[in-house]
Amino acid sequence: MKAIMYRETGGPEVLRLVDRDPLVPGPGEVRVRIAVSGVNPTDGQARAGDGHAKTFPDVTPHHDGAGVIDAAGEGVDRSRIGERVWVFLAAAGRPTGTAAEFTVVPADQAVPLPGAAGFDVGAALGVPALTAHRALTVAEDGPGRLRPGALEGKVVLAAGGAGAVGHAVIQLARWAGATVIGTVSNAAKSVLATAAGAHHVVNYREGDPAAAIREIAPGGVDVVAEVALGANLALDFAVLRSRGTISVYANQGDRPVELDVRQHLVRNTRFQFIVLHTAGPRARSAAVEAVSDAVADGALPVGEAHGLPLLRFPLERTADAHRAVDGGAVGKVVVDVP
Repeated sequence: MKAIMYRETGGPEVLRLVDRDPLVPGPGEVRVRIAVSGVNPTDGQARAGDGHAKTFPDVTPHHDGAGVIDAAGEGVDRSRIGERVWVFLAAAGRPTGTAAEFTVVPADQAVPLPGAAGFDVGAALGVPALTAHRALTVAEDGPGRLRPGALEGKVVLAAGGAGAVGHAVIQLARWAGATVIGTVSNAAKSVLATAAGAHHVVNYREGDPAAAIREIAPGGVDVVAEVALGANLALDFAVLRSRGTISVYANQGDRPVELDVRQHLVRNTRFQFIVLHTAGPRARSAAVEAVSDAVADGALPVGEAHGLPLLRFPLERTADAHRAVDGGAVGKVVVDVP
């Protein structure tokens, strides 16, 4: 089988296309013939050794992907062979990510993909969609699992509404009944956030974005899904309602975060920091169930017409796919596996 592997951490140049022995699923595992592999910033961080310890001699990257189960290990219902699935966290604590013709994962990390959903949709789920679900379900008085109507009457602010997680936040929040505001940095990204389903889009680099958001939501925002806390905290606080939640899944730009503790005490602000790997089984299970339902309802489409352009690379150009993600490409970078 063909696979992308790296033996040392570093830039995209450490990625190599190799031939390796076919993988064999162990007890409780399935083998998936990958059709499309999704690339996320965390994949590049792991490859670079940025906050991620390399624990295997050889590593195939990428957490997310979609394909067809072609083998099942002991204890797994063999009727799953031939099932179309989306895969998440394939490379979490394992050396067998989805940048390969085949990957092996625990059976519950290969989730049935509804017939109407293509492999592009499946490869774009995983980290972005599950992170978005977590961001939307940690409020004090909010639901623990999304479904239609679960966020009825709530206002959600998706910071970075043109990014992969921001895109999923918009789609899931809208599916669950929230009023959704996206913030973006330019007109092109405004088009994408609108196409994703945001009811309102605010360019945070123009005019008074806090006033614009407060005009939309006079009572304040219930949940902020935040991608750049250091840069955006002042804006978040200016529009957050009392007992509102700021869900933080990244700090793009690495700007230091300075908290005025007193003002957050008075407002009873809730901060929730999110990493999918350590979110816990209950939260992950709820996210998988809700995301699967949303896909079945057609609520998580991808492509430029739906606010998430696809940037495609063949398997042998996976290093270029990583360069695109490292460089801040707008859209979802995917790798097509032959």
